[in-house]
Amino acid sequence: MAMDPAVEQQLRKGFKYLLNPFMVFMWRLGLGQWINIWPDKAGRILVLTHTGRKSGRLRRTPVNYALVDGELYCCAGFGNISDWYRNLMAHPRVEIWLPNSWWAGMAEDITGCADHLAILRQVLIASGYAAPLARIDPQKINDEELAALTADYRLLHLRRLHPLTGPGGPGDLALLWPLATIALLIFIFARPRRQRR
Repeated sequence: MAMDPAVEQQLRKGFKYLLNPFMVFMWRLGLGQWINIWPDKAGRILVLTHTGRKSGRLRRTPVNYALVDGELYCCAGFGNISDWYRNLMAHPRVEIWLPNSWWAGMAEDITGCADHLAILRQVLIASGYAAPLARIDPQKINDEELAALTADYRLLHLRRLHPLTGPGGPGDLALLWPLATIALLIFIFARPRRQRR
């Protein structure tokens, strides 16, 4: 059964304005591995840094992914109306933030390739809660049902080119943790104590 368009619109807004910024912030704090600690339920998540097709500015988008035969794949579940997907089609060079590494890469739409459904099924299984939220059970439905339910989905291959290091990547805000801890300790221990009567 297809998702109601109004519900789909609300989900898109929720991801774009609430969940995605939170996820990116967690990665910037250096918590990417913690975000991926429960892949069966929360899904396997990476962050893509891509270039805005209109603004030319760098954008970051968390996406579910699967590792199939050593290669990374993700999908645009809302199809080709997704801003991040359209950005990748205009500028396929990306940065890939994995839970334990950072890569320069290239994104390629491989929708319709020979292994399309098999790879897409793996991405949906790796998405944790996301596939059931879209009313898809990738572990139980057959290929014909999967093809019908995901007709608008776009499947992407994320080819890793070379590892990256230096500033501006995942964990670039990790220094906030010790600073916040020190500030909290100062607040707790330096505030005046009330005298008991």
